[in-house]
Amino acid sequence: MRCLLILLLGAMLSVLHAVQAQQGAPGITKPVILPAYDPNAPRCTKPADLTRVLAFAQDNERKFMQGVAQGLEQAARDRGMDYQLAQAGNDARRMNQQIAALREAKVGALVASPVNPLTLAPALQQVIWTGAYVGTVVPPPATTILNAPQYLTGKVLADEAASYIKARLNGRAKVVLLTHDSLQFLAPRFTAMRDTVRSLPGVTIVADISPLTVDEAGGASMMRTILLANSDVDVVLGADTVVLGALAAMREAGRVRDDQFFGGIDGEPAAVAEIKRGGPYKASVSLASPIFGYAMGQHAADWLDGKSIPQAMDILPKALTLQNLAQYQSDIADPAAVYNDPKRRDSYLKMYGNICFDTRDQYLNFPWSSERKN
Repeated sequence: MRCLLILLLGAMLSVLHAVQAQQGAPGITKPVILPAYDPNAPRCTKPADLTRVLAFAQDNERKFMQGVAQGLEQAARDRGMDYQLAQAGNDARRMNQQIAALREAKVGALVASPVNPLTLAPALQQVIWTGAYVGTVVPPPATTILNAPQYLTGKVLADEAASYIKARLNGRAKVVLLTHDSLQFLAPRFTAMRDTVRSLPGVTIVADISPLTVDEAGGASMMRTILLANSDVDVVLGADTVVLGALAAMREAGRVRDDQFFGGIDGEPAAVAEIKRGGPYKASVSLASPIFGYAMGQHAADWLDGKSIPQAMDILPKALTLQNLAQYQSDIADPAAVYNDPKRRDSYLKMYGNICFDTRDQYLNFPWSSERKN
């Protein structure tokens, strides 16, 4: 009898150690190229002892992130999940505390837009180790990483500007690039802008600089400084929020012309409104946050139902212009209709790899990008 108890105890300890080892798995830490997502991959185990709750750890209240929340909330409603919003207000410490509380509450699914990716990573790993779904907007670690092909995103905008310069400005222009290269995940989009603009022989980059803050105030402040040395600017490119600020500063200075080209990235509602006015704001590259938010919410529900989901997903950049705004606005107003129509969905999203509860130790723990070559 004593030997039997010892054997049983040994078996229990072996199982416990195996579970602990799996829960503490570091994930895939070296870059890999993921295959295309297989929607017909076999089902696997449903997570146990977790609540059917989808939580969004949101970094701030900018419109782009509000779009993510809109998509997540609709997906939760459509799939019978409770939805919770944890708003961090750009406070990294608060976000860590919120995610720790969600982990203690055994939340079944979490999507995070990190304030500080480095300090948040251990907290996200701990949620992953519970068996919950974790999706992130760009940085690792995550069950599913959402990213955009950043070089392509910048190139889509720069190509629109280049076409305009050739067709409307006789191939000559003074260009301002409002960057934020310090954000390593986004730096390739500005590399693409430089590559495209520098290929135009009649174009001069009069400023290539990062505003102190990535918001309208930062863009306006930087543009006022630029105007002291360059009063005539033809093209301004950057994130929508800083380009909108630059436009405001140009209006203050009386330097706005309808034949200028202001273009941004993110599809911010204020940028879309400017495009509709038909003035200098000519294009915004949209990453359609309600649509990818809805997709991540659907993946979270699939995970809890024991299905295999993508390890990574691209949101494909689209240049919004006066000609295609109506269709785009119809799409983001009803992300469920887009997601449920494969042709429309594939014009916005591209999915890679497969992961489910049984293979959860294969979560991505490196800065994934579909543009990575090795």
